[in-house]
Order: sequence, then C-alpha cells, then structure tokens
Amino acid sequence: MKGKQALEGVNILDFSWVIAGPATTRYLASHGATVVKVESKNKLDLFRAYIPMASGIPGVNRCATFDAYNNDKYGMTLDMSKTKGIEIAKRLVSWADVVVENFMPGTMERWELSYEDLRKIKPNIIMVSLSMQGETGPRSKQAGFGTELQSLVGFTNLISWPDRIPAGTNNAYTDFVVPWYAIVAIITALDHRSRTGEGQYIDVCQLEGGAMFLSPALFDYTVNGRIAAPSGNRSPNAAPHGAYRCRGENRWCSIGVFTYQEWQSFVNAMGDPHWSKDPKFDTLLGRKQHEDELDKLVETETINFTAEEVMTKMQSLGVAAGIVATGKDLHDDPQLKHRGHFKLLNHAEIGLHSYELPSWRLSKTPADIRMPSPLLGEHTHYVASKILGMSDEEFVELLQAKVFE
Repeated sequence: MKGKQALEGVNILDFSWVIAGPATTRYLASHGATVVKVESKNKLDLFRAYIPMASGIPGVNRCATFDAYNNDKYGMTLDMSKTKGIEIAKRLVSWADVVVENFMPGTMERWELSYEDLRKIKPNIIMVSLSMQGETGPRSKQAGFGTELQSLVGFTNLISWPDRIPAGTNNAYTDFVVPWYAIVAIITALDHRSRTGEGQYIDVCQLEGGAMFLSPALFDYTVNGRIAAPSGNRSPNAAPHGAYRCRGENRWCSIGVFTYQEWQSFVNAMGDPHWSKDPKFDTLLGRKQHEDELDKLVETETINFTAEEVMTKMQSLGVAAGIVATGKDLHDDPQLKHRGHFKLLNHAEIGLHSYELPSWRLSKTPADIRMPSPLLGEHTHYVASKILGMSDEEFVELLQAKVFE
C-alpha cells in the first residue's frame, strides 16, 4: 500500500461551485480520487471572477480563491442548456462513483440529473447535495451564499464588540465548515456501498452544519435562557484576553490568561512590571472589573517587543499566546515548513505558487497535490476522449455545435 492513496480508483463528477462543494471534492482529490469538474463558459463559477487576481490582472484563470479549492481536478466545459450537453453529463454519471453538487434545489432536476434520474443510469451511484438550507422545507429554495448564511446561522451576531453593530466574518464562514461533514458522509457511503452494493443520496444542509458549530451558545439558551451576545476579543473566563499591539507595523499577539498560575507566569514574562503588583489585579474578578485599564497596561509592555518575541516568551512559561499571522508569516512558519504544508506547483497562467496539503496525514496512504487548478475547459478533450472514449469525429462535431461551452 505504500505510495498509493486512500481514494485511488474512486471517480467523482463535480458540478459544484464557489467553496463548499469544491473544497469537499478537492480534499478527496488530494487523497487520490479522480475528479472531473464540469463548468460552463456561459455561466462561470463565481470564484473565477473573484479577488485576488494574480498580479492584479483580471482573468477567468487567475483567481486565487478558485485556484485554492480546485487543484487535482480535470476541468471540462459543458453547456447544460443543450440536450447534447445533458447527454454527455449522463455518460459521465455512468463513469462516476459519486456526483457532487451545491446548486439551489431544483437545478439538477431541471437537467434531468436528480438522484432518481442518476439511479436509472447507475443504480449504485452516490449523490451529494450541499444546499444552503437542505433539499426540503419552507426555505429550501432560498438562494444565497455563505456570506448570507453566516448571518442566518448566528455567527454574525456574535462577531463584533458589545457596543457596536454585528460585524460577521469577512468570508463565507459556513463554506469552510460544511465540507468536513460532506467528506465524512461520502466516505461512509462508499464504505456502505463496498459492503452492500447500495448507493445513496446525501442531503447536506449548510444551515444545520453551521448551527452545530454554535452548540455551546444553543445549550446556554435552552438550559439557562441566555442569548449569546458579542464580546469582542474578551472572554468571561480570562483576563487579559485579547490581541495586543507589538513592535512593528500592524503587528499583534493574542494572549489569554485564565488561571492564577498563568497570571503569575504572564507577569514573569512581562518582566514583573510595577502595575502588576496592584492588588486589584490579583484575582480574575478584579482583572475583569478593571479590564479596560489592564489591556492598556499590557500593551505598554508588548509594544516594546516583536509579536514573535511575545509569543515565544509567553508560550515558554505556559501562557496561551500566538501571533496574529499574515500570509507571509504562514509561509515562513517553521512548523508548517516541517510538516510540508505548502507545495509549489506551476499553474499554466498564474505561474509557480503554493498550494496547501490537507491538514491530516495518513501514514500508509499519504495525500498529495499533483495538478494545479484547471484552466477553464483545459481538460475537455481529455475527459471526452480518455474517460468517455469519444472519437475525434464526435468531439469535433460537438465542439462545432458549441456543446463544450
């Protein structure tokens, strides 16, 4: 088994777009699955037109966000508004073990590619839908993205300061949560099929997946009647607790002090400043009561050191601390370098840049990144000829009919 990958031999037909679906299939591809991503030149994956663009030059093959979630996939363009396009999609279903989509419910049905349609083509097919609010229910057909869904789930209400309006995250938070549920479900379905020969339909509700990440807040409401509210960088169980300015331009270190022993270690790390002897800071309750003052005093110390120096000193004495890292920090991080987290690949248009390996390591079947993200339609001929066995004559005929658009 050494050198082989866990999902080698598994074929995945990927109709998904944006993040939730593509991130799911990308992780499966990194573990050896063969993934064919179906797109259309007439209706691009939104992230082909998203920022940032390589070198600031716009183009459908230059978006870093698309690039990050579509490596190791064969890219095929197909016009699903044409009957021939749907016919080719159905031929791909015959090849696939798993079909993944994250459109608004009803889209696959319009293409005659619902689970029931797929079963007629391949009875043991596994189909996965990752819609916003699930395939059933009064709001199932509500359109939107993770940027809206983070508010519907409840994340936006918690991410801010107590005296300010809700801020939310700067990205589609639920899109980064849901793939883990989908991956587990797909692996489970493949295992079930290997033992029974049966396929199945997996309905992944992004709303429910996101809500599970707020279980403590939901528990607090159902048991104690408390509605969670934004608290900025603070914690009810720690002080100091926040991000503190350090030496350099826009450099910060996050620090959390929870216990009396950690407070003593924190004071030691700061060089026993005179203000730390004030009795009002002796207890957590006292520090919480004077937290505004405490935060200002902490920053008078951290500003004299680099974020790395503060983090290292704190950690060496058992205090939780970490720099507020930038992209450059991550690429220079010795731990990530040791783990081989980034791998350089040469993209046909963007050029040489790094891709991220999965965060888990399988000792016998390691993950790998073999191909950069595909150019739009880059592998259409390969998929048609090598996977579907299409003749050159048929390919040219369909090409002239603009089926591969």
